[in-house]
Amino acid sequence: MAGARILLFTGKGGVGKTTLAAATAARLAVGGHKVLVASADPAHSLGDVFGRPLTGEPSEVDTCLYAAHVDARGLVDKAWQDIRRQLRTALAGAGLDDLDAAELTVLPGVDELLALTEVARLAKEGPWEVVVVDCGPTAETLRLLALPEAVAGYVERLYGSGGALAGLAAHLGALRRLLVDPAVTSVRLVLTPERLVVAETRRTLAALALRGIRVDSLVANRLVPRARTRLRGRASIPWRGPAASWLRTRRAEQDAVLSELDASTPLRVHLVEHRPAEPVGIRPLLELAGELYGDADPLDAPFGGDDVRPLLGIRTLDEGGYELTVALPLTDSSELDLARVGDDLAITVDGVRRLVALPVLLRRHAVTDAAVEDGGLVLRFEEQA
Repeated sequence: MAGARILLFTGKGGVGKTTLAAATAARLAVGGHKVLVASADPAHSLGDVFGRPLTGEPSEVDTCLYAAHVDARGLVDKAWQDIRRQLRTALAGAGLDDLDAAELTVLPGVDELLALTEVARLAKEGPWEVVVVDCGPTAETLRLLALPEAVAGYVERLYGSGGALAGLAAHLGALRRLLVDPAVTSVRLVLTPERLVVAETRRTLAALALRGIRVDSLVANRLVPRARTRLRGRASIPWRGPAASWLRTRRAEQDAVLSELDASTPLRVHLVEHRPAEPVGIRPLLELAGELYGDADPLDAPFGGDDVRPLLGIRTLDEGGYELTVALPLTDSSELDLARVGDDLAITVDGVRRLVALPVLLRRHAVTDAAVEDGGLVLRFEEQA
């Protein structure tokens, strides 16, 4: 097998992503897949969900199910010896002092790159069919997923495509290709049905789309259960009292938020109700997965989705010129900025910026109009005089 399928679970801190990642992994294992669930979250609460200690080495927690904590600091002397040597050589050539292993770990982004490198290694070299990753909160995850492209760009500008850091550049390029391959890697965004959380989720969707990283589904966790009715004879009578009133009011608020979210994205939103106790251990996790996935495999199309739109779509206009659609999940509140940088288009959405290479056909054309439509950002190009 060339490599494993990778599912990345992320969301705002406290929404339950670790539990849902573990539940998904447990369900996949019961379905016959050999699965590794790995925590790349510095908080490392995955062991608490399984009710057992975990280390950086994958250990079996149930049949076909393995778990591990990705320890970036411990990987410096184990997984990145070659890259560290190249970095030392390059820094020496620039007139800087040599770095030891401890100093390397405090360089910005190195911990995150190490964690991502280890996930990629496990997916490629391990015996698992699926690697489920419990990522950090969304802000950290976005920074993590942007690092391979960003650092590779800096390396190429500073040292060219060859030289002392050629190996590092190749490594980062491989990581980037792994992340943007929709047949291999996808993100599942976990949220709670609150307006602030949903607003962050929308920004995250746009940021991941800019990076070319596929989001296959959304999971709305911790919905307040609906107030039940009770039977009196043959009549169904709603529960009354302050508790029942609070449940109805809170669930109505959550339903309204989810209705707005559902209308703003083509992604399916899966619902999970709040449970009276935290699911700890395999059996409670499988019960939770049953509520989320029903009888389906978590990798099946109803959950993973088959519709993967390219970031850029181009068509010729009858009246002349071209129309370029950038497939971004934008809303009326999205802060959008556009700039032309040579043959690239600099797109910034809610503070996240990416240079998008224009198709060769449009490089001698100028942007004459821009609009936000259902399909994303629509730009009109006309040939420069």
